[in-house]
Amino acid sequence: MIFKNLDKVKYEGPSSKNPLAFKFYDADRVILGKKMSEHLPFALSWWHTLGANGVDMFGRGTIDKNLGEEANSMALAKAKVDAGFEIMNKLGIKYFCFHDVDLVPEADDINVTNQRLDEISDYILSKMANTDIKCLWGTANMFSNPRFMNGAGSTNDADVYCFAAAQVKKALDITVKLGGRGFVFWGGREGYETLLNTDVKFELENIARLLTLARDYGRKIGFKGDFYIEPKPKEPMKHQYDFDAATAIGFLKEHHLEKDFKLNIEANHATLAGHTFAHDLRIASINNMLGSIDANQGDYLLGWDTDEFPFDVYEATYCMLEVLKNGGLTGGFNFDAKCRRPSNTWEDVLEAYILGMDTFALGLIKASQIIEDGRLEKFIKDKYSSFNEGIGKKIVNNEVSLEDLADYACAKKTVATPQSGKQEHLESIVNQILFGR
Repeated sequence: MIFKNLDKVKYEGPSSKNPLAFKFYDADRVILGKKMSEHLPFALSWWHTLGANGVDMFGRGTIDKNLGEEANSMALAKAKVDAGFEIMNKLGIKYFCFHDVDLVPEADDINVTNQRLDEISDYILSKMANTDIKCLWGTANMFSNPRFMNGAGSTNDADVYCFAAAQVKKALDITVKLGGRGFVFWGGREGYETLLNTDVKFELENIARLLTLARDYGRKIGFKGDFYIEPKPKEPMKHQYDFDAATAIGFLKEHHLEKDFKLNIEANHATLAGHTFAHDLRIASINNMLGSIDANQGDYLLGWDTDEFPFDVYEATYCMLEVLKNGGLTGGFNFDAKCRRPSNTWEDVLEAYILGMDTFALGLIKASQIIEDGRLEKFIKDKYSSFNEGIGKKIVNNEVSLEDLADYACAKKTVATPQSGKQEHLESIVNQILFGR
């Protein structure tokens, strides 16, 4: 055990000074008719939580996550399973997410890797027995191995494409075996550096072929969940094909995949694309494609994916407004986040999860208060009220031609000043609800 002297992290309320207690996440608290735990199906990220050791491009790792076992061994893989389930049990987290090579060390022979995945998934199933812990989603890491230097679905090499397909197949097998609710495609290197050596049309079509084949295979083996695309701009490729929510949705619709695919939106990816987190959530939601969320945040002063544990309550509140308006998620909230490099103990990991869970719990509380307050929703409704009657209603009902609209404008001769957007007033209401109660 990692935390021998800790039973479970408990809710102690906002006034608690205990670093290993929840201040806002109260699993059984009912908000808008549902328990907080139902609104917030949190998931542990296998890669960051059990693997990331603080290494960066300038230095070696700062935290030892070998758990007393030999690096890159199956003994370590099983020790990570034990540690992961201990952390989930301590925190009351009900889900986990994984890449294939998070679970086991990748061998030179893909057949050996697959045997290891069979072994570790059997072990995970044994740990899941008699618990309420489930798999949220699985995915295949098709970006770390050098063979994917030119992409996976977008590769220029047919053999590499086949190896990508083999990884997806096995990752789907394991996801179904573990009862996963979803399967994610994160196109880590699905993009390009320069048009001088790239056939963009061919690469996009090949990516679509791989997704279609994966969809068909998944349904064949009984996978009933959603497939997810996780949009991300630039890093690591300068031009990523899945740049943002709108781009990914357009791609999926073009290739007739929208009935089986939704989006897994990551906060840090949205901001790297020049959007707010809430923007990409809204774009996914209005297209009925908001599926799951990678709950993290980025550093606005840095231009790469920092994967910080979320602490921004404004961002969490705006996120939860979108989730509540969407009617919830088919997926959940995966903490695709890692401790900062100097936070180099297992206790720091636990405190980071407490921070993230509390942040989204507070965001949920405040978002529900904004909805119950009603002023923002009323303002938006009133803002477009001119389309509820007269010429506006005819426009919405598609009862007019362009000539009709032009004749109407000419008869009016001039137009009154549109209603004020009152942005500052609305921001003041948000502040009042966040800090005035």
